[in-house]
Amino acid sequence: MARPRIKDVARQAGVSEKTVSNVINDYVHVSDRTRRAVQEAIEHLGYKVNLAGRHLRQGRTGIIALVVPELDVPYFAELARHVIREAEQRSLTVLIHQTGADRDHELAALAGFGSTFVDGVILSPLALTADDLRDRAGAPPTVLLGELREEGADHVAIDNEKAARQATEHLIGLGRRTILAVGGRDDAGLGTAEARTRGYRAALTEAGIPFDPAALLPVTSFRMPDGADAVASALHRGARPDALLCFNDQLALGALRALHEQGLRVPEDVAVIGFDDVEGGRFSVPTLSTVAPDKAAVAKVAVELLQLRMDEAAGSATAEAAVPDVRSPQDLVVAHRLVLRESTEGRVRS
Repeated sequence: MARPRIKDVARQAGVSEKTVSNVINDYVHVSDRTRRAVQEAIEHLGYKVNLAGRHLRQGRTGIIALVVPELDVPYFAELARHVIREAEQRSLTVLIHQTGADRDHELAALAGFGSTFVDGVILSPLALTADDLRDRAGAPPTVLLGELREEGADHVAIDNEKAARQATEHLIGLGRRTILAVGGRDDAGLGTAEARTRGYRAALTEAGIPFDPAALLPVTSFRMPDGADAVASALHRGARPDALLCFNDQLALGALRALHEQGLRVPEDVAVIGFDDVEGGRFSVPTLSTVAPDKAAVAKVAVELLQLRMDEAAGSATAEAAVPDVRSPQDLVVAHRLVLRESTEGRVRS
């Protein structure tokens, strides 16, 4: 059976092919009655919109890139799932690219990979600087995730400093005073670890707890072995923490293993809290308290903002109508919350 075409839909609905096209492209100047007739005809015939043709007519490919440091880190894998879902609702295809936190790879992504096959980029950079972001002439529309900001670029993130402060305050509220920061980094950098360290230190200061530089346990990467090694090394050096603030859940899961191997109970001896609320933390023993960024909201806001930028770049008249100040770069903060489980609360009853 031949695949139905737009003229078949027009005949079935009793309208012109132009009217069918207007309905498919969601033009507003179509009556509700006509729109329903066309939609019913599309459903009855099983007509499929030629997305490639539509994008080409609009001067686009319909492809956006999600660029992350490491795809096998659960946070980024879960974020990718949300981005793909949001993009599909806008008839967009997502190309996922892993940079390994390499500056050259991040620069290539920022430039659209030297090609015109992506209409826009959602980028989570670790190696770039603000100077790298300023020279983006000819680059596709870009939305940044994470801590790196540049005045002329759109940006979406949670408030990492506030989140770390709240997590530390929770530990202090449990009576914990010797809190190690796994992944902490006490320098003037602009990354996520530095922002979370500032929040950690602010909470200590507010509680009147002296800051000890030895309480920061820097790591080379944010994976489970790094968390386990950092905590095991600190314990072997004589550290006696009563709490751990881990800068992601992978570090926290590794820390749980190191504590277990040293015969320390969680949370009786050492309370542990992580960041990201990844699935593994809900099944660990004990289950992991964590800072939960709204990953679905991060994806939704990032894709919506990128769509507006792509519309703007394509000269769409709808972009400014949707957001009056769309030409002004946006710096948007997405919600987070503390999720308290067994690693700080003991047995949590449902």
